[in-house]
Amino acid sequence: MATKRMTAGFSDQVMGLVKSLRSEAPDCLAAGVVDMSTGMLLSYETVDNHPPEVLDLLAGATLDLFQGRTVVMIEDVFKERRGSASENHFFQEILVNSDNLTHLFLRMTEQQDVVAVVVCRKSVNVGMLFAQARRVVKEYGL
Repeated sequence: MATKRMTAGFSDQVMGLVKSLRSEAPDCLAAGVVDMSTGMLLSYETVDNHPPEVLDLLAGATLDLFQGRTVVMIEDVFKERRGSASENHFFQEILVNSDNLTHLFLRMTEQQDVVAVVVCRKSVNVGMLFAQARRVVKEYGL
């Protein structure tokens, strides 16, 4: 199966990643993939129906979390002080808890502008969520 994932086209990989996150992350209610270079939600699966405008806002919110103006400024200051010329971003994973949900955002290793999003019940075991989500993301190697 890993061979199929490696040879599959990008859109197939994205859809497979979403399906795997949705089925393998504990207490998962929704999963998606955001392309921050285009500001688009590339693929998602959810147990609920959500208004399209909420789904559209998810991509923008993800972009703000990882590459908002202030975040980029902080990264630039640290890169300058450390003498780093790397194009990689500092923020790789972000966990957000709302009243009822836990949201995990994971930047892809190879394609830094692609972020996987996993939404779970607030009661989720956060350690297991990180372990499973990281495993699935690594397996897809985007």
